[in-house]
Amino acid sequence: MPAPLPADRDIPGVAELLEAAVDAVGGTRREGQDAMAQAVRKAIAGGEHLAVQAGTGTGKSLAYLVPSIRHAVAHDATVVVSTATIALQRQLVDRDLPRLAKALKPLLGNLPTFAILKGRRNYLCLNKLHGDESMVDEAEEQLFDPFAISALGRHVKRLHEWASDTETGDRDELVPGVPDSAWRQASVTARECLGAARCPVGEDCFAEKARAEAGRADVVVTNHALLAIDAMGDAAVLPEHDVVVIDEAHELVDRVTGVATAELTSGTVGAAARRCGRLVDQAVADRLAEAGEGLAMVLEDLPPGRWETLPQAAAGALAVIRDAAASCRQSLGGERREDPEGATGRKLALALLDEVSEVAVRLLGAFDEPDPAKRRDVVWLAEQGPDGARTRVLRAAPLWVGWLLRDRLFAERTTVLTSATLALGGSFDALARQWGLPPAKAADAGGPDDPVPDPDAPKWSGLDVGSPFSHARSGILYLAKRLPPPGRDGLAPSYLDEIAGLVEAAGGRTLGLFSSMRAAKQATEALRDRLDVPLLCQGDDSTMLLVKRFAEDPETCLFGTLSLWQGVDVPGPSLSCVIIDRIPFPRPDDPLVAARQRAADSRGGNGFLTVSATHAALLLAQGAGRLLRGMDDRGVVAILDPRIATARYGGFLRASLPPFWTTDDPDKVHAALRRLRGAPA
Repeated sequence: MPAPLPADRDIPGVAELLEAAVDAVGGTRREGQDAMAQAVRKAIAGGEHLAVQAGTGTGKSLAYLVPSIRHAVAHDATVVVSTATIALQRQLVDRDLPRLAKALKPLLGNLPTFAILKGRRNYLCLNKLHGDESMVDEAEEQLFDPFAISALGRHVKRLHEWASDTETGDRDELVPGVPDSAWRQASVTARECLGAARCPVGEDCFAEKARAEAGRADVVVTNHALLAIDAMGDAAVLPEHDVVVIDEAHELVDRVTGVATAELTSGTVGAAARRCGRLVDQAVADRLAEAGEGLAMVLEDLPPGRWETLPQAAAGALAVIRDAAASCRQSLGGERREDPEGATGRKLALALLDEVSEVAVRLLGAFDEPDPAKRRDVVWLAEQGPDGARTRVLRAAPLWVGWLLRDRLFAERTTVLTSATLALGGSFDALARQWGLPPAKAADAGGPDDPVPDPDAPKWSGLDVGSPFSHARSGILYLAKRLPPPGRDGLAPSYLDEIAGLVEAAGGRTLGLFSSMRAAKQATEALRDRLDVPLLCQGDDSTMLLVKRFAEDPETCLFGTLSLWQGVDVPGPSLSCVIIDRIPFPRPDDPLVAARQRAADSRGGNGFLTVSATHAALLLAQGAGRLLRGMDDRGVVAILDPRIATARYGGFLRASLPPFWTTDDPDKVHAALRRLRGAPA
């Protein structure tokens, strides 16, 4: 556990600083915000981890930024704030932190500093952009027809022009953006980077400038992916820091899992062989290319799905790839003095070789433990790419990431985790187990990460500071339990009738959150001619523009899927009804979900509740949270799936939702919606 910090030097307390900050942004002090700020201060001072659920409208950003800045200034330290979305990063860096720094300067005696830091792949690489042709990803080009190659060239030309104007080289500042295929021609991964000392344009490197700025800052804003890379790697990516604040912490496990997932395709092996072909004896490179072709043939003969054991043919193909990659690496030799272009080509080849080799070794070793419930990795064969051009890909993902977070994050520094959605089923324990923290109650021990009480487990506490909204007075939770359970063949006519009735009563003003794009499109097509209000569907245009149109016209409805469950912020009369078609359980055939459930069951836990129900509860809470975004908002959250009212796990799911007034009477709901829009009830 991180050690408690020495006493602060003589600077104002958190309460005084928070008051100045709230005044500066024209806000109002709230009890929940005060409680959260003091809890964060206490956690930082005492070195004990903290999980805080802070509902929409609490002002949680100021509640964690104020004590974080105070700590950084008092101890000449750096605090890292990690988020899951670009939108929140931009809000912090462009709006919250500039105003906060200005407000706190008179009280702190100097201007607090802040910076944003992303992975190296997010910045232009001037060396690659202006390098020779050997730096172009020729494997990428071979996938394009002449027209597509020409389009790629136009995008790369834009990047050349933008490189002369940008001060940051940050991809997110390029508007409009460019496709990934073009950006890859102008950026490098950390493995591919020559390093500032060896790079011919190292002094002008955008990524190095961003890292240098972050190293001087009091607060560094980053993302969960880079936080995971920093935790997993041997070399530090983030500047030295003793406190981490993880906002949008409900996303942490999925983002860390994504970073820790490795994949291998025959195409990747072939690209590595082509890179080496220019630098080593052709026969050595050819062996690697042939190994990749052998893998492709083996994978084509195997069915997609999770591997319980390693197929013999796959084991042989992976061993050949491992050995051929090792031969190529040996032929490349060690570090040498060479011209910049030669050094760059060699570095790119080594990066691909190391990736191929490490993944092959990881896949081969994944089955050393005979008990699947005790393995570190889950391995499965999947298909990717558009129909007609699908390729096979081998993936390995950690069975649990709790061990990683516990050993490499919580053991190293004080961590504050916060979100509007953390207490599922009325408790923090469901997510705590996934994070690698022990359950709050010893009697609840037995989860997948903590099967027995552990005296050395990280110490933590949970706090729910509530919400300034009066959910019971502002919102209705409608449970349509008279409907049939959802089927596999799309939305039943009774579901479409229910949706139509709600939309008509609300006069539009409806956000439809569907568990699949297929269902969203079915509802849109079935109801467009039936309803007298504009109906937008995700995919008709960019999501950002669709949300904008939805917000500007109160009679408009917007139907969509996953990104809308968490990414829509529309306060005011344009959103009075949120419809959720079914409980958003993960797909039962998802290899990782199935493996995690089985592992939890084998350890005496409840795999369904631990994995699937927790996943569904998070999404339901996030979806329901779209309704009340401002203090004057009113409306209905309608869940059409009757299982939330009738199934045994329904209580857990309902306890994860905001405390709306609940009913299963459609007449009461329709009357309330009509009153909200001023129509006769």
